[in-house]
Amino acid sequence: MKKTDQEDTGRLPPLTHSQWTALVVLRVLIGWHFLYEGIVKILNPYWSSAGYLVESQWILSGFFKSIVANPTVLKFVDLLNEWGLVLIGTVLIAGCFTRVSSIAGIVVLLLYYVCNPPLIGFTSSVPSEGSYLIVNKNLIELAALFVLLLFPTGRVMGLDVLMSKIKK
Repeated sequence: MKKTDQEDTGRLPPLTHSQWTALVVLRVLIGWHFLYEGIVKILNPYWSSAGYLVESQWILSGFFKSIVANPTVLKFVDLLNEWGLVLIGTVLIAGCFTRVSSIAGIVVLLLYYVCNPPLIGFTSSVPSEGSYLIVNKNLIELAALFVLLLFPTGRVMGLDVLMSKIKK
């Protein structure tokens, strides 16, 4: 069987329209999840990250618990969390600053993961929607954002297209 030119050079073929569409859909879905989580937190006058942070048991648990111990810092972290989720979600949906918003989303999800990782021996009083071991929804969404970081989906469909044209 004869090798194709692409196989000979070791280069991968360009992405198809369907593959780009799937990546854009992934970006919009993650954006929607971030946006909705932020809005729900903002609209709930009783929401606070204190319950989540105080449950921390891993490498930065002292840091997370110190946030809860200081009401001023906790309020700032709550506002940063709420509005950060809204902003990240909005720009992911719009396809604007997709690389920066992907990195910001990765950082947020990494902090969530480090705060309460699904490791053996760690228990939580916070209800969970499933049973996890090492891999949970935060880690999966983080990995998906890492994939999106590697592909310029905002330049395929999003405001990044307009911004790149303005730069030129």
